[in-house]
Amino acid sequence: MNILEPKQLVESLGSVGGHLAIWAIIFAESGLLVGFFLPGDSLLFAAGFLASIGKLNIFALIIGCFFCAVLGDNVGYATGKRFGHKLFSREDSIFFHKKHIIKAQNFYDKHGKKTIILARFLPVVRTFAPIVAGIGKMDYATFFKFNLIGGFIWTSGLSLLGYGLGNVIPDVDKYLLPITIAIVVISVVPSLLHLLPEREK
Repeated sequence: MNILEPKQLVESLGSVGGHLAIWAIIFAESGLLVGFFLPGDSLLFAAGFLASIGKLNIFALIIGCFFCAVLGDNVGYATGKRFGHKLFSREDSIFFHKKHIIKAQNFYDKHGKKTIILARFLPVVRTFAPIVAGIGKMDYATFFKFNLIGGFIWTSGLSLLGYGLGNVIPDVDKYLLPITIAIVVISVVPSLLHLLPEREK
């Protein structure tokens, strides 16, 4: 079973187990240092599509993913605020690279508080942006407000996109894989465009 493939999750774990697994993955990507490699964008889209064919409940999916995304960012913020200085002195490992925090820090310095919203749509950055906010001791009330906005737009937007296409396009399941791949590529491109100028410097 591929835990990153919603259809396999639902078929293996059932509807309830599938919901719980997807929520857990969204939480991990949003709040845990080891979650940066998880494909949140494509996962939300594919889960929304499964809801359109009755495999998942769209309301439960969005509410659960929204709650877990917000909770995950709060965990990331708390981690940065409490252990931020230790993270920079920590040795790199398979699941942790200081360059990810530095990348998020540069993005945060450029875009300010709205980074908490923008980062939701950037792989890797979305995992480390709340940690950087915590390291910088960003006002929690401000962080929480932007966290709610970003979490809602990200989870509901991508889930409803998959749900809508599933209802509008006949036999959309035939195109699910290429559409999912396209979403992954589109979500990665902004990160690459952000990194290229840095590499040239």
